[in-house]
Amino acid sequence: MRKFAAACAAILAICPALAQAAQPCLTPAEASSLTAFALPSAITGTTKRCAPTLGNGSFLRSGGSELAGRYSARRSQNWPAAKAAFLKMGKGNESSAMLANLPDPSLQQMLDALIEGMVAQQIPLEHCGEIDRVVGLLAPLPPQSTAELISIVFGLAGKTGQGRTNLFSVCKS
Repeated sequence: MRKFAAACAAILAICPALAQAAQPCLTPAEASSLTAFALPSAITGTTKRCAPTLGNGSFLRSGGSELAGRYSARRSQNWPAAKAAFLKMGKGNESSAMLANLPDPSLQQMLDALIEGMVAQQIPLEHCGEIDRVVGLLAPLPPQSTAELISIVFGLAGKTGQGRTNLFSVCKS
């Protein structure tokens, strides 16, 4: 239990450092895998945050949980590259070595909770309608295509240094 608490603290310590550190250059495969791994938790966090403000006919209220479940199906295939990307993003942080030594199930569980919680806290409620529309438009795509599309957008934002999505840039392949 003490190890779990220390690991949680390390992840929380790494997050502000990720935002302030030089953006790591992730390969397209790392960025896509990291995004694919994070999507189920991000969708769950978005659904929890936005569903109460959306109408009964909204996508997130009617299909958010199902979409998160569908996107979870390939998580184990995406995990090795997602883990490498996450650790690359924290490289140089004193907590990264401890995180790298955690068993994968523990690290995955902590990342899920962190991603879901951060998303649920940071979405402005006035943006929920637009987010619901975007998620509804992306929902028919295969999960890997959605992850690749989102990682391209995050990578482009990282190159411009604009906005809140500048956590990483995508290296040219």
